[in-house]
Amino acid sequence: MARYVCICILIGLFTVFLNSLAEENSDVPLSNEELVARGEVQSCRGCSLNRLPDVKSFIYSDLPKYRGVEFHPIHGAVPHLVLFDESDKELDRINLSSLSRDECNELVRKWFSLKEEETETTASGKVHGEL
Repeated sequence: MARYVCICILIGLFTVFLNSLAEENSDVPLSNEELVARGEVQSCRGCSLNRLPDVKSFIYSDLPKYRGVEFHPIHGAVPHLVLFDESDKELDRINLSSLSRDECNELVRKWFSLKEEETETTASGKVHGEL
């Protein structure tokens, strides 16, 4: 009987160890870009966004140029980039409040590319500018 109690205690401790190990690994920043299927920038339209002119400029001017990421207004929300996998499971939530416009663009470029129209327009603009 004592042997069974010891085995149950060992199994319980092993399970707790495995769960804590899994939780530690879930905090590791995403490095595999293939995991991210889409993204959302969630923020209020005004409120805190009015106090963050760089982030506001990024959301309204730069964000629409990226493929696979959209702006979703949420009343009273602090600006976050939320990354989702193919099954719409949230992978990561990144606060944008302390970032500059350039830093926001660098961050989004890690997972998302510019739309082809933007790339073609830029390329054709350079060609016409050179003529």
